[in-house]
Amino acid sequence: MTAFGLLILRVVVGLILAGHGAQKLFGWWGGPGMTRWTQVVHSLRIRPADPWAWVAALAEFGGGIFLALGLLTPVAAAAIAGSMIIAILTVHLPKGFWNTKGGYEFNLALLAAVAALALTGPGAYSLDTALRIHLPEPQTVIAAAIALVVGVTVTLVTRSPQQVAERKPQTT
Repeated sequence: MTAFGLLILRVVVGLILAGHGAQKLFGWWGGPGMTRWTQVVHSLRIRPADPWAWVAALAEFGGGIFLALGLLTPVAAAAIAGSMIIAILTVHLPKGFWNTKGGYEFNLALLAAVAALALTGPGAYSLDTALRIHLPEPQTVIAAAIALVVGVTVTLVTRSPQQVAERKPQTT
C-alpha cells in the first residue's frame, strides 16, 4: 500500500508542477509563455532574467515530469524545491500564508511533498525501480540539498536593487 500511496503523491504533485511549467514554457492553460514569463522574472529583479526564466520553467516542467515518472527523484525534487523557494521568497511571502491572498500556502505544500519524496524515495511503482536506478544515499540527497542552497542563494544575491520611489517635494 505504501508504494501505491507514493505513486499517487508523485503523479498528482508531478503533473501539477509540470502543468505550471507548461504554462510558462508554452503558454498552455492560460499561462504566460516564455516571453511574458521572462518579463515576470525581470520584474522580480532576478538577473539575468532570460536564463533564470528558463531555469524556473524547466525546473517545474521537467522536474514535474521526472517526479511523476519516479525518475531521478531526488534530483527532480531539488529542481522543484528551488523553484518553490524562489517563488515563496520573491512573490508570496509578503502576501502572508493563505493562498487566497496570494500567500505561500500552496508553494509550501508542494515543497513539503517533494521534500518527503526526496527523503522516502519514489516507491516500487517508479522508473527508478524499474530501471534499477539506485542513487547513493544519503550522498545524493546531501548533494542535491547543497546544489539547491547554492542555486537559491545565487538567484537571490544577483537580484538587482529595489528601486526607491522618488519623493515629490511637498508644497505648502
